[in-house]
Parts: sequence; C-alpha cells; structure tokens
Amino acid sequence: MARVLTPRAEDFPRWYQDLIAKAKLADNGPVRGTMVIRPAGYAIWERMQAEMDARIKDAGAENAYFPLFIPESYLKREAEHVEGFSPELAVVTHGGGKQLAEPVVVRPTSETVIGEFMAKWVDSYRDLPLLLNQWANVVRWELRPRIFLRTSEFLWQEGHTAHATRSDARAYARRILHEAYEDLMVNVLAIPVQVGLKTARERFAGATATYTLEGMMGDGKALQLGTSHELGQNFAKAFDITYSSAEGGREHAWTTSWGTSTRMLGGLIMCHGDDNGLRVPPKLAPIQVYVMVVKDGEGPGGPAEAARKLSDALRDAGVRVALDDRTDTPFGRRAVDAELRGYPVRVEVGPRDLAAGNAVLVRRTDGSKTPVPVADVVDAVLAALTADQRALYDQALAHRESRTREVATLAEAIEAAATGWARVPWSAVGVAGEAEANAQGVTVRCLLRADGSVPDSEDEADLVAILARAY
Repeated sequence: MARVLTPRAEDFPRWYQDLIAKAKLADNGPVRGTMVIRPAGYAIWERMQAEMDARIKDAGAENAYFPLFIPESYLKREAEHVEGFSPELAVVTHGGGKQLAEPVVVRPTSETVIGEFMAKWVDSYRDLPLLLNQWANVVRWELRPRIFLRTSEFLWQEGHTAHATRSDARAYARRILHEAYEDLMVNVLAIPVQVGLKTARERFAGATATYTLEGMMGDGKALQLGTSHELGQNFAKAFDITYSSAEGGREHAWTTSWGTSTRMLGGLIMCHGDDNGLRVPPKLAPIQVYVMVVKDGEGPGGPAEAARKLSDALRDAGVRVALDDRTDTPFGRRAVDAELRGYPVRVEVGPRDLAAGNAVLVRRTDGSKTPVPVADVVDAVLAALTADQRALYDQALAHRESRTREVATLAEAIEAAATGWARVPWSAVGVAGEAEANAQGVTVRCLLRADGSVPDSEDEADLVAILARAY
C-alpha cells in the first residue's frame, strides 16, 4: 500500500491529497478553489446530511431556502459583519449583458438576507421562536484552497433563529451545539471534539459569542468542525427584527446562527485515515459491508451464489451492503480499492474457504482477517460494526490525549503546539499573548472551564485555553 499512498509520517498533506484522489472522493474544479465531489465522497456527505438534518429537526428547526444572490447593501447594514467577510466576497456587477444598478454578493453566509425576511415574518411574541435551517452552497474566495478543508465554494447547513429573550437564544445556540453537532461528531463520526468558547479575536463577525467544536487531526493540528453563534441583537437592530411583547411594547429579537459544512469530510479523512486509506465509522458508512467474490467456482452453489445469499441476509438484518462479483477484475486490485474507500467490513467469499464452510471477515479498523462459518457471518458482522465504531473513537481519543500537554506559560504552549495541543491557563495568555501566538502560527482554539464545560464569557475566572496550529 505504500506505493499507493504517501505514508502519513512522511508527508501528511501529500497523504491527504493522495487519499482523496486514489479513493475517488473528490477532484479540483475548473475554477481555482472549487471542487467536484465524486460519488464516493458525496455518498458520505449525504449520510452526514441525513444524520445532521434529523438532529436539527429534533431541535425544532424547519428547513427553508434563501437566495444565492444578496444585495451588497444588506451586508453593509451590520458593520462588523461586512468588515469580517469583505476579503472573501465574490461580487456580481454585470447580469444579462448590462451593469447592475447595485452589485450583488454571492452568499458567504445568510444572516443578512434571512434577517431581512425574519423582519417580515415576525410581528408578535407569538411568532417566536422562529427556527430556520437551510442546506445550501456558499462562496468565500479562498486564497489557499485545500479540498474539503478550504474551498471557494462549499456545501453546508446554516441555521438561523430568532427569540424573545437573550436567555432563550443562548439556550438554543447551545442546544444545537451539543444535541446536534457534538452528538453527531462523537456518536456517528467517532471524532472526539473539544467544545468551547471562541475568544473575541476568533469570534464570528457580528456575533456576541461563538461556540466551537475542535477536533485533533492525525498530524496533531486542530480543525474547527462546526460553530454556533449568539448574535445578540446586532442583526435584529440592523434589519429591524422586532416583535410586540406580551406587555404590549415593541422589542428587538435575539438571534442565533450555526453551521457545519463539507469540512467535516476533511476532518473524517484526517482523523481516522491511515496509510491504507480512509476508515469510515460504521454508523456513517454508506457501505458498511462489502461482500466480495474472490474467485468463482464451477456450477451452482459456488462463491458467487453464496455471496449473493450473504448480501441478502445482511441487508435483511438492516446492514448497508454492496456486492462485488467482478471476478474479471483482479481480486488484489479490488481489495486495495476497498481499503482505500474505508469500508468498515469486507466479507470475502472464495472457493477454498467456502469448501470448508467459511467466509473471511476482514475488519478495516484493525486489518484483522478471520474465517467465519457462513451461518455465523451476519452475527459476526453486526458485532464487528458495533465494536469498530467504538474502536475508532477510542483510538482518536487516545491520540488526542497523547498529543495534548498541560503547560503553565504561553512560551510552553507555543512550543507544545508544534506537535499537538496545549492546555494552558487563559490568564497566562490573555489578549496580548493571543496576538503573540498568532504571529507564530498558533491560535487559541477555544476556552473552557476547569471542569471542561463551556463558559459564558472569556472574562470568567480560571478558564483554560486550548492552543494549537490549525487548518
């Protein structure tokens, strides 16, 4: 396999690009910074979408769709917002062969356009909370693109809500953070995430508080996998999102926004991938079991027929299964492709094993190969899927713990960030120290309380800062 992928230890970025290409997950688009997501990659994204969408709906939000084009004037209504996004904007000045009366922005995010319509739709406190989500593409002109991690156009969900009180808005932003995002990442993607508060320097443009979920990648760097924002009344005042209170007064609403994107695919690759390719957690995998005919025998009752029966039995047991009976293609090549794409379990059916009443169960997580009686394959597969979901999470958590250092000073934190994460008292860093760390390519990924919970403000006493290099 070393001839297929560059070893991670040798060149991690090259390994990442090799894996995406060789596993046929994505390709570079024709315009710099864009990407084409191939069927194998998109199938994983669809599973992420389905799992995330269900959790968002469980939290009470409804899906809607808003325009791709946003009047430039909308962004200018919230000064911090437009300042934060100006370097990344794609602006359309001509349409239909004529110069537009007002330039329009290709959406980098939708707080402004959704705020405009929230103002139309909200009149009374009875209209609140208004809980919206949209699945869409966004454009942020990227100077240093990398497939899935940073592209000029990417796919995501963005939630936007309006509430009657600040406490309601905060509670909902945190509900999404934990019940939708953290639950998905931990229990489906098998990625241990550090959930915390962003510093003012790292906060979303226009927000009053930004909560983040940070994952450690295979090379020890951090990746922001999702964010949830309290927007205070900033956008409500800019777009006149007001409501009649129960007491009869006119009040500004409190709003939130929150999003996750195809960046999660990049995180999945870099967190779980190995030198043989991708490893997809069983709960997420579009194909959980790949049944392969090694070589067909003569007449009925051979490997091909046995493999079809096993596939049917696995499907009946609720397993997502694919059958590979392409015996005209060398088995070794097919096995390599299956490893690259990270199918959690392979069931190999060949004449020799079948003659002994067995099939071979191959587990992607640990590479083990075990002969299993054909009659026991379904039970063995179900047990392997459950065990390997947990094993991937445990391995990722052990990796994070082994490369996280407890330090006391900013200098020690910057040093530790060369190979992993640093946990350091926020009081030892502060605003000035954060700027110093940034100058050396290290960022404060998040702040948390000593007990690991998420703080309300960076001004709380005894906070811990996580410092790292990041994608």
